[in-house]
Amino acid sequence: MKKKSYSEIMSHTSKAAFTTDEKFISRCIELAQNGLGTTYPNPLVGSVIVHDGKIIGEGWHRKAGEPHAEVNAVNSVKDKTLLSQSTIYVSLEPCSHFGKTPPCADLIIHHKIPNVVIGTIDPFAKVSGNGIRKLKEAGANVTVGILEDRCNALNKRFFTFHTEKRPYIILKWAETEDGFIAPEKRDKQEPVWITNQYSRQLVHKWRTEEQGILVGTQTVIDDNPSLTARNWKGNHPVRIVLDKKNRISKESAIFDNSALTFLITETEIDFTQNVAKQLCDYLFGKGIQSVIIEGGNRTLQTFIDSQLWDEARVFKGNSHFSSGITAPKITGKIIEEQKIGSDELIIYAKL
Repeated sequence: MKKKSYSEIMSHTSKAAFTTDEKFISRCIELAQNGLGTTYPNPLVGSVIVHDGKIIGEGWHRKAGEPHAEVNAVNSVKDKTLLSQSTIYVSLEPCSHFGKTPPCADLIIHHKIPNVVIGTIDPFAKVSGNGIRKLKEAGANVTVGILEDRCNALNKRFFTFHTEKRPYIILKWAETEDGFIAPEKRDKQEPVWITNQYSRQLVHKWRTEEQGILVGTQTVIDDNPSLTARNWKGNHPVRIVLDKKNRISKESAIFDNSALTFLITETEIDFTQNVAKQLCDYLFGKGIQSVIIEGGNRTLQTFIDSQLWDEARVFKGNSHFSSGITAPKITGKIIEEQKIGSDELIIYAKL
């Protein structure tokens, strides 16, 4: 079957944005965010069911293999007879295919829910308009495109993976006031902290939200990092470590079996060619939807120079090194700035 374009789908679908619809789709987005870091490889989805202007059921997708948002929303409705007189809101198009769970579009049809309001279309090839088509063919009134930009941003990882065939890439580093990320020399094989404890805890929270974490060889040799989320409750990311010549000691913390670890050597990629592109292809093949890259300078700059990044999260501490390893050079649009105690956090998006 030929994949339908967005315009083709929309030509037969209402796109009127009413305040009421926006309110309930906004609630769907709030619910969906509860699944950040636990739904891979599935998207974040929230759903609410409304009868006579009141929410009678709601749910979100919690984990791959478990019920989808629409299922949890329907199951939470005490009086199922109300479903045939209700509207179901969902942040992402209901699935129309059998995966680990049955199609959500079929569930909506089974319960004869007459009105369906959808935030945005699913880019996944097995869905991508087919869920909408199935619902309309069953006689449902379908509205699409409510808070569409917010719904797309909610699933920036999932969408990037399926549309650009690569992970969503977040660059992260901390630099001193005078622009260095590390001293030239150090006495011990451990990190030299630039940021305060609150910033460091935030980084561990971020690690629970992304599917992978990537660093270069020298970072492991210098810092001996664990690359886990030990200071925040949640899943550890998959550790992805570059080690062209197998220089990293087998006694390093990355080999402690606390998290799945990919060691990328010259057997996996050609380090004389575009490393960032090859890594993106490799990780796409492994099903990794998002990666936070934490260093070092050379690895970060490689992705920046290749224009293979989506956002950069840069901490500025109040310390000075006077000399050392300089911070990466980046050009992007500042989308957020905030103070975290004595630190400053600047978040960039790629232009």
